[in-house]
Amino acid sequence: MKYRICYLFLAAALVLTGCKGGKEPTPADGGTATEQTTEPKENQPMNEVSAKPADKWAELGEEPMLRIKTTDGTMTVRLYADTPLHRDNFVKLAKSGFYDGLLFHRIIKGFMIQGGDPLTRDSTKVAQFGTGGPGYTIPAEIVEGKTHKKGALAAARRSDQVNPAKESSGSQFYIVQDETGCKHLDGEYTIFGEVVEGLTVIDKIAAERTDLRDRPLNKVQIISITPAN
Repeated sequence: MKYRICYLFLAAALVLTGCKGGKEPTPADGGTATEQTTEPKENQPMNEVSAKPADKWAELGEEPMLRIKTTDGTMTVRLYADTPLHRDNFVKLAKSGFYDGLLFHRIIKGFMIQGGDPLTRDSTKVAQFGTGGPGYTIPAEIVEGKTHKKGALAAARRSDQVNPAKESSGSQFYIVQDETGCKHLDGEYTIFGEVVEGLTVIDKIAAERTDLRDRPLNKVQIISITPAN
């Protein structure tokens, strides 16, 4: 089933099906003996010799800040503490490199940009873009007061008709480009973060030319998602 964002009155349509034309739319061996010694150099504390690089993933805190590097620029997002299931899942996937190389496969200017489908790594599966995921869903965490403002980061999902509990895709997400075009989605999808730096990158991606199925004609790729601290 496709994970799509669609207007609420299209009950039979998948949640993320685009609706253009004025209709609401719903990624050493070797060396000398001296070079291999483990003794500290003169005047160098032992702890500096044995220190290991800090694990930035272990220092994220309750509201992680992650940097999403794309071929159109870099955005920094903050994940919310009050949507812990979505926060922890996004961090887990990002840390594992799940998102690296994936495409923003659906773009609608004046609405949102969508990515996170692992099928987008395979150009022979273009017809299936939007249907992939990690093999599980996430229970809804719809928090009152969280709205689809510009830069809001939310989870894609299937339509109410086949998903009355509003469970989220395990990996697909969308980022709001225009608040006016997305306000009808408030209270219907889990918003679990927001872009705090790089809002212009959203606009750049949203301005990409697309085909009749809202697929960008040029690849817009997630290069990496890493801790911003």
